Amino acid sequence: MVQQGRVLAAALSERDALHAALSEPILIRLRQRTTSRLRVIGPDRRLVSDTSQLGPRREPDRLDDALDDESLRTSWLYQLGSSLFRLVDYVVSGPRPAIGEEFYSAERPFDGAEVELALKGQYGAATRVTTGGQRSVTLYSAIPIENDGEIVGAVLVSRSTFHILQDLYEVRLAIFRFLLGAVGVAAVLSLLVSTTISRPLKRLRAQAQAIVDRRGRLRGRFRGLERLDEIGDLSRALSELSSRLEERMRFIESFAADVSHEFRNPLASMRSAAEMLAEVEDPEERARFARIVESDIARLEKLLSEVREVTLLDGTSDEEDEEPGPVDLNAVLRGVAGRERYQSLELELELSDGELNVAAGPDRMARVFENLIDNAADFSSEGHVRVSSRANGREAVVRVEDDGPGIPEEHAERVFDRFFSYRTDASHRGDHTGLGLAIVKAIVERRGGSIRTQASSLGGAGFEVRLRLS
Repeated sequence: MVQQGRVLAAALSERDALHAALSEPILIRLRQRTTSRLRVIGPDRRLVSDTSQLGPRREPDRLDDALDDESLRTSWLYQLGSSLFRLVDYVVSGPRPAIGEEFYSAERPFDGAEVELALKGQYGAATRVTTGGQRSVTLYSAIPIENDGEIVGAVLVSRSTFHILQDLYEVRLAIFRFLLGAVGVAAVLSLLVSTTISRPLKRLRAQAQAIVDRRGRLRGRFRGLERLDEIGDLSRALSELSSRLEERMRFIESFAADVSHEFRNPLASMRSAAEMLAEVEDPEERARFARIVESDIARLEKLLSEVREVTLLDGTSDEEDEEPGPVDLNAVLRGVAGRERYQSLELELELSDGELNVAAGPDRMARVFENLIDNAADFSSEGHVRVSSRANGREAVVRVEDDGPGIPEEHAERVFDRFFSYRTDASHRGDHTGLGLAIVKAIVERRGGSIRTQASSLGGAGFEVRLRLS
């Protein structure tokens, strides 16, 4: 601005007396190529010529006159954003000072401080806030015009911040649009979270509160959702958990009922024998009833021991169970077959060469084959039992067979149920708890193996145990 003013002042210097006929042709030839407003002021502080009144365009000081396109400021979006900003600004910063009126006018003398300095031969400058509905700053520079060493006038150059404000309006509008977009996205995300996360979680919480009654009993189960996200995975996991828990509760109730039923028979027998023992006088009868009581006590002790083992196998974690290590099944089978109680049996061993190492505890494996051999000996008609072992790929296969009557097809799976005991001879039904094969199955499946019944080559029943080789 200062350089433009100096060039114009130099062009008007050393001429005749300053008047419009001298300055206007020069200003017209500029053809509004300058972005500043140029005014020539006479020594009487009156306006001589003005670029805003010459040429095809105007460059006024007032912002509202210069703003031909007010679509930015007058749009509802900008008005909304500016209203919010003014409210916050008023609360935070308080009221601003009033905007002054237009400082210069062609109808009155130019008596600004910068013009006074220029007419005294000095450079003058000023910054003023203008009106027009928006706060706008106008910069002024005044340069003296000389003629033969005498100050004959001044060039006043001015420029407002209108273009800066216009860019600022665009930036503000863009920011506010982005803000509204962010608010809209946040609202959509909140709605999405509410519909896809919060509500399903609330439903799951309501199901969790309603699934158990005050007595701690299950009244239903979680309903698995078909959603493919994490909420669906959680609901399906809870559904599976509640289903397994329901099965577990049913098993506990059934197990408790079976145990109480199994205890009732020996207890009733003991009670009857005790009552008869108090009434009879014959020593032989008293001894017989005493033996009945002792037999029932032994049966109860065996039943309690096996019930305890079943509950441990069902409830004990792997860490609390016997430490699994490489154990040779052939060595376990030789140790079990060599026990004294099997000396009366015709126990035939057909073991594979080498070792059959599996990841299991030796005591647990010994218990498996003890129960199987005891079961075979109990069913065997001639006391002939065969135990064989072999390797089949990555599995160890052990078979225990007898020459007894065999197992009916309808009982092939039930023999592994707790407290189920199938005996063709009714006189021996009370001597068995029905837990031996259930314990075998629990131990084998706990180690990742399997057990099944099959026909025996000796004509009786056969059991095949499969375990992974280590």
